[in-house]
Amino acid sequence: MKVLGILGAHRADGVTAQLLQAVLKGAAASADTELVNLNDYELRPDHDSQPNADLDALEAKLMAADVWVLAAPTYLGSLSGVMKNFCDCFRGRIARFNSVGEAVPDRFKNKHYVTITDCYAGGIENYLTGVTDATFKTLDKFLTMGGLIKLREIVVTKTWGMQTITAAKQAECERVGARAAHKKERDDSTVKRYIQLFFMIAVMALLTMGIEAGIQQLIPLNNFWAYYGVFVVVFYVLLAMILHFFTVVKHRRR
Repeated sequence: MKVLGILGAHRADGVTAQLLQAVLKGAAASADTELVNLNDYELRPDHDSQPNADLDALEAKLMAADVWVLAAPTYLGSLSGVMKNFCDCFRGRIARFNSVGEAVPDRFKNKHYVTITDCYAGGIENYLTGVTDATFKTLDKFLTMGGLIKLREIVVTKTWGMQTITAAKQAECERVGARAAHKKERDDSTVKRYIQLFFMIAVMALLTMGIEAGIQQLIPLNNFWAYYGVFVVVFYVLLAMILHFFTVVKHRRR
């Protein structure tokens, strides 16, 4: 098992780097680890048949690793330029493209990844507005295009003036690294997802029945169609709220 850390920040000793190093420290107990600083590479997109030694070197490291840990700060509400440049340059290699330009997972399929970011915004601001969401979305889009499977997100807020990460965040990162180092090569989450779906529907049905019982205290629902209609509307509203949460507000914010 090998865990590869990829640093996409301007500073090699900043908060972002410390978070990445903490994850690798946790993984080092049971896996080989390596840290790559993207600033050490002259990255440019592939063009025709021109040699691209630095991108070749990165590709070899990524291919040899079972878990990728990508760390980059959030600047101006989006992914840092250093990491974004890597994603742009490596886009043509992360997946295979078919005749109509659709990305098809290829060599990196079923590898795993962890993403890390930090921002100046405070914890409450980030929780309410999702300042770091755009960073995670960009990285997710890039990595899932190659068929990689996400393990975890790590975020630190209010980093203005911060010199070192807290002991609690250090411990969290080490735990994430330790778990990542034991991740099996492939995942089959089908059964898990069906179980989650079952409990989601069960809870929604219970809430709907409870809300409907409250409505009956105000408006009598004496016939079947009135009861059924209210049930459908309430269930739909709850379902829409849950789907919105998991598709829009699903990224870790603190």
